[in-house]
Amino acid sequence: MAVRTGFVTTETIRVSGIRCERCVGRLASVLTGHDGLESASATLMGEVTLSWDEARTTREQLLEAMARGGFHELPAASPAE
Repeated sequence: MAVRTGFVTTETIRVSGIRCERCVGRLASVLTGHDGLESASATLMGEVTLSWDEARTTREQLLEAMARGGFHELPAASPAE
């Protein structure tokens, strides 16, 4: 679920391709310098939290940048019943 504050949106997504600290570093290098990206953090569980300025970039552009580095969004986990 995305949270919007003014023009900045923050969302946590699950991605494939994160297995170690080196992978986290590779993801950071893929996203470094992306215009409009305010912040990004990742866990070894494959959860990536992104905050971006909607006036300068889109969720889709961020996902495309991540995909070029080998990281792909996974379907959201369904809630336990």
